[in-house]
Amino acid sequence: MALKCGIVGLPNVGKSTLFNALTSAKALAANYPFATKEPNLGIITVPDERLDKLAEIVVPQKVQPTTVEILDIAGLIKGASKGEGLGNQFLANIREVDAIVHVVRCFDNDNVIHVDNSVDPVRDKEIIDMELILKDIETVEKRLEKLKKNAKAGEKSAVKLVEQGQAILAHLENEKPARTVELEDEGMELMEEMMLLTSKPILYACNVDENSVISGNEHTVRFMECVKDEKAEVIFICAGTEADIAELDTKEDRELFLEEMGLTEPGVNRLILSCYKLLNLITYFTAGEKEVRAWTIERGTLAPGAAGVIHTDFEKGFIRAEVIKYNDFVTLGSEAAAKAAGKMGVEGKTYEVIDGDIMHFLFNV
Repeated sequence: MALKCGIVGLPNVGKSTLFNALTSAKALAANYPFATKEPNLGIITVPDERLDKLAEIVVPQKVQPTTVEILDIAGLIKGASKGEGLGNQFLANIREVDAIVHVVRCFDNDNVIHVDNSVDPVRDKEIIDMELILKDIETVEKRLEKLKKNAKAGEKSAVKLVEQGQAILAHLENEKPARTVELEDEGMELMEEMMLLTSKPILYACNVDENSVISGNEHTVRFMECVKDEKAEVIFICAGTEADIAELDTKEDRELFLEEMGLTEPGVNRLILSCYKLLNLITYFTAGEKEVRAWTIERGTLAPGAAGVIHTDFEKGFIRAEVIKYNDFVTLGSEAAAKAAGKMGVEGKTYEVIDGDIMHFLFNV
């Protein structure tokens, strides 16, 4: 899938450290602003216990998890919408992503410089929100100018779009992100066409100290109150600790480390799955002796489209899909047993794939 998340935030909030932990890459993580100048693109394996369970049952030659792309974007400062710092580059990079992971600093450490010399996640969030909103206002104003000209020239469709564009502009001018505006279908299409920065779905990652990963701290309490009306997910994660876990060589060492911290899984696992959900993605599986594999599709994809993720010929020549639900496969223990129990469905072109479906496609080209 081409869909990707972008990690954003002020300089020195832990974006690159978190990116390294997510991808086990080695992006520069330094204690000074603008350590990240060029965006780092990483491919992240999506953890899925269902894939492990299927592999345990089928015992294939190969197991292939699915992945999601993540972009570590340069830190943004006040004035970015006018080109301050690396503002123009930051805004161009964020326009390319489909969803945003906004990292806010929620830990105190005198040895790690903050660009504004104090820790205040609410202020930090507001700085980034305002810069993105200002850029969106600029984008909408330019588009409205063209639409008004078209409306004056007698273009009927432009009249309706002007009305919707003005609603978007008023919402932004009230310092509210575009993702929270209520619009008619034409307005939603217009907003999507303009690729507004604040229309993208968002997840907040509070970068906390290791003692605050489970229950948070005074900074996260203030931040949670600030975003309570946004309907956005907020997770607590200690980027430094996650980087340490990523450095451990064996699964046993990682499990011991997590146990000592009172955690059941790495925070990056929760973050990755949250990114997956944010991008509106689901997983279906193929399971055979040669390979058990997870495949990524957007929620709402029909069977031919899901087949096309494997190969375009599968979609072009789609005949039907044989589908077993994950729970049935695991309970009965094999494809043959599921088929014998009448648990294998035969689906046509209008079938909407469900998360966890185990599928086999028949096609002819």
